[in-house]
Formats: sequence, structure tokens, C-alpha cells
Amino acid sequence: MRAGPLLRVLCCSLLALAARAGYSGDRCTWRGSGLTQEPGLVGHLALACTEGAVEWLYPAGALHLTLGGPGARPVLACLRPAPPFAGAQVFAERPGGSLELLLAEGPRGAGGRCVRWGPGERRALFLQATPHPDISRRVAAFRFELREDQRPGLPAQARGPGVHGACRPCSDAELLLAACTSDFVINGTIHSVTHDLESQESVIAVVATRVLRQMLPLLRTGGPEDQGQVSIRTLLQCGVRPGPGTFLFMGWSRFGEAWLGCAPRSQEFSRAYAAARAAHTHPCEVKLN
Repeated sequence: MRAGPLLRVLCCSLLALAARAGYSGDRCTWRGSGLTQEPGLVGHLALACTEGAVEWLYPAGALHLTLGGPGARPVLACLRPAPPFAGAQVFAERPGGSLELLLAEGPRGAGGRCVRWGPGERRALFLQATPHPDISRRVAAFRFELREDQRPGLPAQARGPGVHGACRPCSDAELLLAACTSDFVINGTIHSVTHDLESQESVIAVVATRVLRQMLPLLRTGGPEDQGQVSIRTLLQCGVRPGPGTFLFMGWSRFGEAWLGCAPRSQEFSRAYAAARAAHTHPCEVKLN
């Protein structure tokens, strides 16, 4: 074998060894450095868990990351960057070889993004280092979460942060379906809204007057008269502001945090539910009182 091909094989082997060395014991997380990466080569990684994390120090070159294995069911994958996310971009691999940008440097990718892969599609990410004139310490780190997408009829808000249409109001049909399938359904008022420019998120402090459902421990409940304060997140770009009145807050858990889906005024939801119930088209029974 000539020296050129031999050197290339050796470089690929060293790169593969360096990548494997960064895995955690359960192979749910990976931590590595671009300083060990050969220019022009793509490192290949695979994380088999439904939740995990990636930390790429001094990003250089590119990485191809496979999440889980191919499955027969559609999957929703959400990424949450650790600020400040710097030195790389993260793309989702789409059918036909196209790439969809999920995370980028700066505020654009701060709030995180979600992507849906259909049945049989390869669940893969492509991490590409961004060029910089200096060698300052940069870290591209994020957490990921995979879950089966069993609710194709839900509004865009249910797909998680960053999905197209996540800020639009829910239709009556989407409100009714969300009330039956959300991770939490809470009747309450807005106490305050704070905005985080770094994460590009808004946090709504909700005074809960009644909890109809909660799949994650937002607060303890003992009856309709119990009250407590709940923090619910949404994208800063949605422009949420405090307002009077009672709302029905519905949403989903992402990385152990409550994310807003639909939030109609209580009277608006009651009107839509009463109409659907009279027409026998309501997807489930909802006890509002």
C-alpha cells in the first residue's frame, strides 16, 4: 500500500478512536474536541438513547451523528442548546440528502428547535464547524430528546420550540384535541411575564386556579380550590404579554420544562367545547367546573 492511502486509513482510524473515547458509559452523551480532528474528514458518532447530550469543544471540520435507530413510527426530536452556543451549526438530515438548519450561532438558535422524522427515515444530525479568524475557546453543546410523534393532528406548538407556525393561535379543533392530549391543562391567570434575551424565551408565571391534567410535577394538587404558581415557557418571538382574565393553558413537556401550546381564554374554550359537544364531535370529555 502506498504511503498516501495508508496515511488516510490511519487518520480515519485515529479519528474514530478519538470519537469513541468521548462517549459516556451508557452511550447517551458524547464530549469531544475538534483539536483532535483531521481537517477535511467527517467524524461519525451514534447515540442510542432517547435523551442525551453532545458537547463539541473547539469545533473543527464536521460530525455526523445518528440518534437512536431506524423505527417504524414517526419521531419528534428536540434540541436545546447550552448558551453560549458557538463554533458550529447543527442540521437535520432530510430525505434525499438535503439538510435543515436547526441550531446556529447567536440568538437565532438560542431557544432550541424540533424536527420530525417519518417512519423508516434515518434520524441523523450533521454538525459543521463555522470558520473563525481566531482560536478562542468555543463550545457547541446541546441536549437532545426523542419521543414518538403519536399525535399528527396537534397544532404546530406541540412540535416544540422553533417549529414553523408555533406562535399562531390554535383553531377550535386544535384547542379541543390539545385539551385531551396535552401533558398539562391548567386553568389560571397570568401573574407576570419575563423575557430572557439570551435564551430567546419568555417565561409566563401562571397562578393556577384549577389543574385538569399534569403529566409532569408542575405543582401539587388536592382539589379545585388549590392554587399555586406555575412557570410556562414560550418563544420570545411570540410576543406574550400580561393580560387580564382567565385562560386555559395547555402544553407539553420539553426537557422537564413546561412549554406552552394553546392558551385560549376560558370563555373561548367553553364556547368551542359546548358547540362540539352539541354536535357530538368533541374528542373527549373535559370537566371545566
